[in-house]
Amino acid sequence: MEVWFLDASGAHRREPDDVVELFAHDEGFWWVDVPVWDEDADALLTGLGCHPMVVEGCRQRNYVPTVHGYDDHVFVTTQSPFLGRAGHVHLLELDQIVGHHYLVTVHGPINPEVPLDVALLETAGVLARIEGERFHPSSPAELSYAITSAVARRQSGLIRQVAEKLPGLEQQVMTSQMRDPEALLETMFLIRHELITTRTMAAQCHDIWVRMAGIHRIADDRDSTWARDLADQFDRVRSLADGESHFLFGVIELYQTKVHTKMTVAMERLAVIAAVTLPVTAIASVYGMNMIVSQHTHYIELVVVLVAMLAISLLLLRWARRQGWW
Repeated sequence: MEVWFLDASGAHRREPDDVVELFAHDEGFWWVDVPVWDEDADALLTGLGCHPMVVEGCRQRNYVPTVHGYDDHVFVTTQSPFLGRAGHVHLLELDQIVGHHYLVTVHGPINPEVPLDVALLETAGVLARIEGERFHPSSPAELSYAITSAVARRQSGLIRQVAEKLPGLEQQVMTSQMRDPEALLETMFLIRHELITTRTMAAQCHDIWVRMAGIHRIADDRDSTWARDLADQFDRVRSLADGESHFLFGVIELYQTKVHTKMTVAMERLAVIAAVTLPVTAIASVYGMNMIVSQHTHYIELVVVLVAMLAISLLLLRWARRQGWW
């Protein structure tokens, strides 16, 4: 657990026990960051007077973003994506408790496959801006705004990563001879999964921050403006995802059209083969019946039959050619 006291002079690292001074300062506020949930974090939130549902929400995984408003604090959950192996999209949860004099950020639970520094990317980036004197938050709500904006940027960044793959995927579909359709199909649906997952996160975060803007128990007009701006940012990410999804669906439709066309051509060729071989098979079947028994070979009759088979096959091939089947 990391603790900072923020005032006009910047961020000052403190020990967790110093949070007991929470209400002893008229200027400045506290920022507590919890990378991994533990008993100390549980005790801290309980000591701050957080609602039991807030403590429970920070302790366990929340599969969808949420927001709850109380008399002196607001609990809000957002999610950002991280691409793992084999197309898996990890949901990096960030819980925030925004009070009058403090902000608590809780990460996780974090999948062991996700590096810790990746999960802490948003909070670490904002802290670096504060320590570099490029950002001077005056309230917990403003600090929360900066951190959540970084979440929206991460979502937007994944959409842009997917967008970079789509032109190459389209070219691959256009030039593919369908020799390995399974691999191409898997690639398309992995990209589709990435888009849909990020789009869902952005849409849910948008709804949460629209709701956040309407909670006036601790927020003033300026805080509501920040919340509405965050809602607009997430809505923009959702719009980007929708645009790229339309592009991807167009590529998938092109792939499906090529597959259907190839299957139709194959069926036509099979029909030609069946039409050509049918009379040959019929004649051969008649001569092969047990009711026609020959003690020796009739060469003239054999030649006539073979010529008849060849002539019929050539006539059928010519007819199929005129029909455009091959």
